[in-house]
Amino acid sequence: MTLPPPLSQFDLVDAAALALLALAWFLTGRLIEHPPARWPSVTRLMVGYRHEWMRQFVTRQPRIFDANVIDSLRQGTAFFASACMIALGGGVAVLGNSDQLRGVAQDIAPSAATEALELRIILPLLFLANALLKFIWAHRLFGYCSILMAAVPNEPDDPLALHRAAQAAEINITAGRAFNAGLRGVYFALGSVAWLAGPIPLIIATLATVGVLMRREFASHSRQVMLAREP
Repeated sequence: MTLPPPLSQFDLVDAAALALLALAWFLTGRLIEHPPARWPSVTRLMVGYRHEWMRQFVTRQPRIFDANVIDSLRQGTAFFASACMIALGGGVAVLGNSDQLRGVAQDIAPSAATEALELRIILPLLFLANALLKFIWAHRLFGYCSILMAAVPNEPDDPLALHRAAQAAEINITAGRAFNAGLRGVYFALGSVAWLAGPIPLIIATLATVGVLMRREFASHSRQVMLAREP
């Protein structure tokens, strides 16, 4: 079977690099969201802190601080969503006129199959599109969370107070999970740009991206601070 002209430019090394990228993206997300019980990730540690936040929220008067925090979370997701939209627009514009980028890619890696440059550009755009959808969903969930927080009764002794706070915590956690998935998409989008220089740079960039994510989730100073016990 004869492959279409653009795909015929790729070889087994390209296929292996793409398979490694897809596998790394999937397994990294799974490990971060479902880490070993004895070695929790920063993402999992934040789940506990989000629950604790809502428990403290019930008795905090006034609740202006909590409103400011949830608003800052929404602003953060809106910023990243806007950035992804701008990047996607720029990528689509490059697809329409890739001659200049082809010259740059040829200078970086003369042996790269620049005839299939459009497909190499589409790869990071796919990650950015996925990240955009995650950020949009996270932004909406943080909005839901703010409404649930507003529905928590002012009286801590009200039977609905802890229940509503627990509901808000779960929505907050789901929003945080979507936001983190969007950030991982941005990381891998940046790494996948290395495919413009060839499959070997893509493999190196994929491993570097995984290394950065694993260090920040499992070996960072911020993680040690979150794990610190009370004196």
